[in-house]
Amino acid sequence: MHILLWELLPGLFSMKVPPTSAVILKFELIHAPMTENRLELLAYLEASSVAVHEFRIPPKALLGLHSYCPIHFDVFHAVLVEASVHLSLLKAGYYPKISSDPYQVEDVAGEIIEMSNQAVGPADFVGMNQIMLVKSLLVSRDALLGELQRLSKSIDQVIDLTDFIAKMNDVKMFDSILRADLGTAYGEVGGQHKKQNDFKVPNSDKLPYFLPKEAVGDIFHLLGAQISYLWSTFLQFHRANKIKILECLRDAWAKDRRAEWSIWMVYSKVEMPHHYISSGSHDSSHHIVDKRVSSFWKLANDPVQTAATRAELHRRSIGQMRINTRSIQDMYIFGDPLRIPIIFVERVINAPRRTLSENSYFRDLDLIDSPGLLSEPGTEALRKIHRGNLRKKRRELKIVVFVHGFQGHHLDLRLVRNQWLLIDPKIEVLMSQVNEEKTSGDFREMGLRLASEVISFVKRKVEKYSRSGGPREIKLSFVGHSIGNVIIRAALAESIMEPLQRHLYTYVSISGPQLGYLYSSNSLFNSGMWFMKKFKGNQCIHQLTFTDDPNLQNTFFYRLCEKKTLENFKHVILISSPQDGYVPYHSARMELCRSASRDYSRKGRVFLEMLNNCLDQIRAPTSEQRVFMRCDVNFDTSSYGKNFNTFIGRAAHIEFLESDIYVRFIMWSFQELFR
Repeated sequence: MHILLWELLPGLFSMKVPPTSAVILKFELIHAPMTENRLELLAYLEASSVAVHEFRIPPKALLGLHSYCPIHFDVFHAVLVEASVHLSLLKAGYYPKISSDPYQVEDVAGEIIEMSNQAVGPADFVGMNQIMLVKSLLVSRDALLGELQRLSKSIDQVIDLTDFIAKMNDVKMFDSILRADLGTAYGEVGGQHKKQNDFKVPNSDKLPYFLPKEAVGDIFHLLGAQISYLWSTFLQFHRANKIKILECLRDAWAKDRRAEWSIWMVYSKVEMPHHYISSGSHDSSHHIVDKRVSSFWKLANDPVQTAATRAELHRRSIGQMRINTRSIQDMYIFGDPLRIPIIFVERVINAPRRTLSENSYFRDLDLIDSPGLLSEPGTEALRKIHRGNLRKKRRELKIVVFVHGFQGHHLDLRLVRNQWLLIDPKIEVLMSQVNEEKTSGDFREMGLRLASEVISFVKRKVEKYSRSGGPREIKLSFVGHSIGNVIIRAALAESIMEPLQRHLYTYVSISGPQLGYLYSSNSLFNSGMWFMKKFKGNQCIHQLTFTDDPNLQNTFFYRLCEKKTLENFKHVILISSPQDGYVPYHSARMELCRSASRDYSRKGRVFLEMLNNCLDQIRAPTSEQRVFMRCDVNFDTSSYGKNFNTFIGRAAHIEFLESDIYVRFIMWSFQELFR
């Protein structure tokens, strides 16, 4: 569905020109029963709004805006409306009668206005308000002209504006306006300014700031005619190419999100750390201790507190900003900028990726030939179809698997799914259900169930694509929340998943305990874990806390970290939060913690070996580079209040599921990782 918003004239909003206040654009989702009685329908619609999505059009954008505007309401109303918003300042102050020639202006009497300078006296000069108005018209005209040229080039539909541009540059009276340093008196167009009511006759050195009244009036008429001509041309062009224009604006909107949302995102790069200790070393001498300590990162006294302090300082700096861009602003984000999560994106460099294929990433559809996938009757026929159509153009098969956490629901990650679908509507989605109400048992069993579910899903999709020649390439991605990430890695360790290993693409871990709970500083949560082990007998809790075997090197987590569950992913993204008390901060980020750095016992060595094993999978040597990022999300906790969930750290853990703003920021800023 396409909504085209045309001719939003400043006068409709009782707005001053140049504009100094924003305009709110409100969309309502209305629910009404089907009825043939029009009066009943209208009466019902008046009180049937079920959801609202608002946008702000900043003052700068009111002078000229051509933007894609995705309207999606809330988690309870999964509706997406693709709209494009187009605005232009058409008239201001003077209302001429427009002739067919945009450079010939008539007054209301129909007489031709001569565009020539005349001698004037001191009383005939105008001041800054009028000149600012002319400046606004110039900005609007140039924006409209530039957008016409850009869109016509982008969709390969030529619009001949050569004659218009040639005549536009003939008007020498514009020189005074263009040269005027308007920022000295008023700042940017659309910004706050102080009125100047008394203007004196200018001296020669002040001439650029003042123009004769009649000259300004002539410029009003001429600019109005030009803008009206361009606007009419734009309307005709848009009606003939609205689908292509919407696609072009959507691409531009997607590219601009990273720049706009960078207000709440802080980027940095760090080197991939070296091995912390030599694998298998059990010497506890001071020599070995010194060697190990010298290889550590410089750890803060309290990494969790340091991260929270950084976020608070950044949030204060946002409170001092004046956000007045030239793009439409989503009120879910810009309604209260101080309530938006702060995200610290840490790109880990020198993280090469290991490939299994010498040639292409997907070689001759090896998946179809894998005996573990298609072994039933009819498989040979599918192979023949594949071989016969190998040279035909085929589509990519992109699959994303979403895995919930402890005692979760298969729809827990629906907000992440929705954003991924907005970025790439062609993905195939599997919301895993096989472990619902079964997350208290052995991770190995949960992993095997997930692996079987994924294999079955991929098999169905491959068979479907095989009818048209088979998929050109397969990209298999995983998203997990909390212990769902452990289930994902347990599934990838299963032998039946080997045919899919080379097709792994993006892995997103949302607050996942990648290194378990060997070092957990949340005493209340630890008490709850102890209770569940003691009285509930949950096997997964024993495995998370390394009490499933007396020998730490025989525990489930230690063995899991030894298996190559991460090395085949092209992109690895770890999302964490210092406010999440349910998952140890270092475990979610897959990094060294202060407690482990000071622990020279067997427990400390086991932890470092696990960490080394995980990082080794990501730093595996190859000519290709993999993307490895840590995204630290700091939620605004002022709305949580003082309750038990906040006290034990559960509020932030659940916020990952109930908020999609952090997901938007990450996914739209790095779209190439999700396509």
